[in-house]
Amino acid sequence: MLIIGFIITLFYVLLIGSFILGFDKIKVFKLEKAVSKTTYSVIIPFRNEAKNLPVLLESISKLNYPKHLYEVIFVDDESEDESANIIHKVLDTSRLHRDTRTDMTIINNERKTKSPKKDAITSAINLAKHEWIISTDADCQLPEFWLNCFDEFIQQTNAKCIVAPVTYCEDTNFLNRFQALDLISLQGATIGGFGINKPFLCNGANFGYQKAIFKELNGFEGNTNMASGDDIFLLEKMIKSYPKESHYLKCDNAIVTTKPQESWKELLMQRIRWAAKTSAYNNGFGKLTGLIVLSMNALIVTALLLSLINMFNAKTLLYILVIKLYLDFLLIYKTASFFNQRSVLKSYLAGFLVYPFFSVFIAFLSIFNGYTWKGRTFKK
Repeated sequence: MLIIGFIITLFYVLLIGSFILGFDKIKVFKLEKAVSKTTYSVIIPFRNEAKNLPVLLESISKLNYPKHLYEVIFVDDESEDESANIIHKVLDTSRLHRDTRTDMTIINNERKTKSPKKDAITSAINLAKHEWIISTDADCQLPEFWLNCFDEFIQQTNAKCIVAPVTYCEDTNFLNRFQALDLISLQGATIGGFGINKPFLCNGANFGYQKAIFKELNGFEGNTNMASGDDIFLLEKMIKSYPKESHYLKCDNAIVTTKPQESWKELLMQRIRWAAKTSAYNNGFGKLTGLIVLSMNALIVTALLLSLINMFNAKTLLYILVIKLYLDFLLIYKTASFFNQRSVLKSYLAGFLVYPFFSVFIAFLSIFNGYTWKGRTFKK
């Protein structure tokens, strides 16, 4: 057990250490107010998002980007609430102001596979007018210079695929801060992965790519049997075909904020949904990362239980905990500083103690259980 613990800890140190170094290699991108050139089709699938759409729609109205250079396509995935009506009211109002209105449309999802969101994005791309596709979610809030960041970055890098930052907008209680710390750690690993030329993560709430490349790679074909993973599986295809043209946009003006889950039960369902797709990853480094992180958390849980019955040395467990505590904090602190969210660090120690049990529990449930999401049940 001691040898296994040493090996797992060593691999964890090397992995998180590489992410810390990689994080600093991705330089912060600053806007220079260049002339806008890139055209976008912003795609937003939604299902039962009536309470979140007003915030999103208001943020869209405040986007500081030439109206003629982008469109917004909402895809209604069989909503059962007033979501569609809320968008239609905005569309009706905007038609009275033709000179200043944003080009927005709402379409119905054309279901063809087991993955509603992939179908929704594909349905929109088939109708998209513009060169670049950017996806986001209906529970998000978009920053004013969001599209400007993508535009200037594209002009400077000739990118074909861009992964951009996402964070949670609330930290009012421990549940919110726990989720924020978790997402910040994922963003730190995402940025670090790009920094060491091993990209393996992205978030569909802020993800851009050329429409022509999406079609060239046959979109989501090959992964439509998985309900989730519209972002990760597409990124895998992108970095395989265009590794040098796939980048992370590390810009504070590009940060999209989203809402955390409102209960532990909803959080469990979300994380099971995320974990369910990991077995289908094609990225070897992504699989290795997941295995090392899960093994480290499982080691802590197992070692703690064994130490209670004197079958594992408590001092050795303490050393392991201190190493993980320090390494995780370095990555999370760097990332939280970039997101200007250092306030969530006040729950870091409590979150650190809870997380190993939480992650192992999620991994266990994802092996045997399906999950419920947006009123639908998905089987394993």
